[in-house]
Amino acid sequence: MNAKRVKTFLFFCLSLACLFAAPLGSQAQTQLINPTAFGACGLPTTYASFNSAATVKTFNMTADCTFSNSQMPSYFGFLQFTEGTFIINGNGHSISGPTNGYVILVGSNGILNLNDVTIRQAGRTDTVAVIVQNGGRLNGNNVIFRDNNNGRGVVGTRNGVGHIYLNDVQFLSNTKSGSRTQYGTALTATTANSVAVITNGIFRGNSGFPDVIVARAAGSSVRLEGCVIFENNVQTGGAAANNLRAYNGGAVTDNSDFSYCLAMTPRPKRKQEKIPTATATARPLATTCIDLNQATGIVVHATYGLASGVQCQRLGGGGIGVQAIVDAGFIDAVDVWGYVDQGVEVCFPQAGELLFLDARMMPRAIVPLAAQTVNGMTCGAIETPGSIVLVPPS
Repeated sequence: MNAKRVKTFLFFCLSLACLFAAPLGSQAQTQLINPTAFGACGLPTTYASFNSAATVKTFNMTADCTFSNSQMPSYFGFLQFTEGTFIINGNGHSISGPTNGYVILVGSNGILNLNDVTIRQAGRTDTVAVIVQNGGRLNGNNVIFRDNNNGRGVVGTRNGVGHIYLNDVQFLSNTKSGSRTQYGTALTATTANSVAVITNGIFRGNSGFPDVIVARAAGSSVRLEGCVIFENNVQTGGAAANNLRAYNGGAVTDNSDFSYCLAMTPRPKRKQEKIPTATATARPLATTCIDLNQATGIVVHATYGLASGVQCQRLGGGGIGVQAIVDAGFIDAVDVWGYVDQGVEVCFPQAGELLFLDARMMPRAIVPLAAQTVNGMTCGAIETPGSIVLVPPS
């Protein structure tokens, strides 16, 4: 083979090598989507991105998770939800780290329901711990953000409209690092027309920024509702931080009311009159709605928060006490009592129809309860004590 043919042959071989090298990289990336390897805590063990084709959309944590920097590419979100609806039930556990990027990124048309979890010791000097972008939505219920160190606060929007709705949330002892300005230590609606609503929250001991919560762009908005408490939040140098601040045409609305905080304190029991011994069996007050949220995939919302005196208990067939319902088959059931007249919503992770067993009547009256689908869950609202039963769709 002459020299010219050798050069041509070598060029052809190198071209083939380059041609076939690209799919290998793409294949490696594809393997990161819809991972089948999950750690003992119930979440993926490495960086993972999920879209609407994901085969796993609900994650039930069974232990605390720790994500190291070596487990993900720098700067990316460790768990990315780019499109579709997903649920992480923390069941009272925590997610720690990584410190070189976002813990969670909700993007494009993604919706993430984040329940009963603590996010801690995460962040990076020019990011936040949890980011929502490009039309994504974060629904947080009973979430604690603590001991995070980030350059732009803990939760925020980026790159297009983002929607953040947090209920019964706590931001505790988070710090700011880096030189970024006009961000909140806890939360920032960074991008135009992005929205953040906080219903019942505690912001305590956060430091490093002049402000705790910020609406930073034209058309962005932040709204506070219910009981919202700010305590011991400071700027660099120790001066008290501003609770709520708007920059560049953003809007902030404080509808919070301290009287709601007083209402969230469990109400004293009414004095019981002496009655004949044929009384109803006492209910186990140790089982609360907070306990239910942490132990199951059932999510409960109360107007004045889950510490307001409302009580919950999951029921089996014996607890339902209506043989016709038990024989026909039911999916799940929850009994709700205490401070129910404030308005309580119960959401089951399965699809179905709802029945309400009114505790004001003996025997309990059985009536259909209007159900709506919220973020893939079947939800029903009540204002009187009783049992909500999820049954298969007719």
